Amino acid sequence: MSINMNSLEPLVSVIIPTYNRLEYLKQAITSAIQQKYQNLEIIVSDNCSSENPQAMVESFQDSRIKFWRHEQNIGMLGNQFNAFKMAQGKYVASLHDDDMWNEDFLSKLVPHLETNPDLILAFCDQYIIDGDSKINLAATENNTRSYKRDQIVAGVHQNFTQIGLMDKSIPTAAACVIRNGVLDWDSIPAEVGGMWDLYLTYLCCVSGYGIYYVPEKLTRYREHEQTDTLLSGSRNTQAKIRKAKSEIFCYQIFMADKNLQEFHQYFKKQWLTANTTLGIGLLRDQQISAARPYFWQTLSEQKFNLRTLVALILSFTPRILSNKILKIS
Repeated sequence: MSINMNSLEPLVSVIIPTYNRLEYLKQAITSAIQQKYQNLEIIVSDNCSSENPQAMVESFQDSRIKFWRHEQNIGMLGNQFNAFKMAQGKYVASLHDDDMWNEDFLSKLVPHLETNPDLILAFCDQYIIDGDSKINLAATENNTRSYKRDQIVAGVHQNFTQIGLMDKSIPTAAACVIRNGVLDWDSIPAEVGGMWDLYLTYLCCVSGYGIYYVPEKLTRYREHEQTDTLLSGSRNTQAKIRKAKSEIFCYQIFMADKNLQEFHQYFKKQWLTANTTLGIGLLRDQQISAARPYFWQTLSEQKFNLRTLVALILSFTPRILSNKILKIS
C-alpha cells in the first residue's frame, strides 16, 4: 500500500482528472507535489484532450506521478471514476484540474483518519479563486456561509446526513480525503452525471462510518467561465438540462432509501424543483412537448407552485413571447 517503504505515512492517491486545461492542470499538479505529506501517488487521467498534456506532466520528473490518457473521450464521470479505480492508496483525494491545494491540506486531514478507523472521510473549508488564481474574499465567505461550514463544529460527526445531503457542506470532489476500499466505485451509476459528488456523499452517509471536519480553508476552488456549477446556473441550456436530470435521478434514490425517511420531504421538494428546472431547460431548447410532463408532475404534487405554473403557461404561449421571458428567467 506504500510506494515509499521507509515512510510511516500511508499512501494517499491523488486523483486529477483533466480535459483541455493545460495551464490550470500544471498548477494543480504543482500543488499536489508541494504537499508536506509526501507519500503520494498522483494519478493524472486525461480525457483525450485536444492538446496532449503528457509532455507537461512528464516535465515534473516526479516518479510519484502516473499519467493515463484515454484514446477517446469517455465523459467526465467515466474519466473521474476510472482514476478512482486506479488508486492503490489507503486514502484517496480528488483534485480538479483547475483547483489547488494548500501545502498542508493532506497533512492536516489524513492524521484524523489514521487515528480513527471508524471515519470514512475528513474535509475542510475552501477559498474561492478566480481565473487568475486570485482569492475572492467576498465569494469565499459567501461560499462558507451558503454551505453552512461556519456552523459546523470541528471534530467527529457520526450522523451527518444533514451536513452532507441537506446543507451540502462536504466538498467531496474538491476538499476531502476518503478512506479507500470502503466504497465500491463500480456501484455508482452513470445517471448521477455531474452530481457524482453528491451521490458519493450519499454513499458515505449510509456507510455507517463517521466524518471529521477541520474548520480551515485548505483548498482553492476556482470559479471561471468553464466551471460546471457556473454553467448550470447560467444561460447554458444543455448544462441546465444535464444538471436537472442528474438531480432528479439522485433525489429519487434518496427518497427511496428507508434509512433516510426522516429527510424524505426535503428530498421530495428538491426532486420537484429539479423537475421544474428540467422542464424550463427543455422549453429553452424548444422541446415543448417533452417539457410539459415535468411541470404537470410538479403541480400534481404541489398544487400551487408559481415558478412551475408560469413555466407551464409559457409552454402554451407563442414561441417568440415565451423565448423572451425564458431568457430572463
